[in-house]
Amino acid sequence: MSVLPAFRRQLEGYSLTTAEILYHLPDHPHLLQTFVWQHHDLFPEFPELRRFLAFWQETLDGPLHSVKVAHSRLIRPAELRAVAGEFQLH
Repeated sequence: MSVLPAFRRQLEGYSLTTAEILYHLPDHPHLLQTFVWQHHDLFPEFPELRRFLAFWQETLDGPLHSVKVAHSRLIRPAELRAVAGEFQLH
């Protein structure tokens, strides 16, 4: 039996990474567009994301504005806690 490549990568420490990429539109540089990238990547180096961003900067016309990264090791549900009350602001 063969092992699926995605499963093998998970055993190597790779897990799903999501990046929200904001970039300037080539024809209208004052406007920003959003692109969402998802791939299995290795925390904290993010080699796949770095390779993709290098490709973007070398090949595509829209200059990068910012990149937000979400990964299971950056935030986990265990870091959230239940609140015992509710407040209303007028």
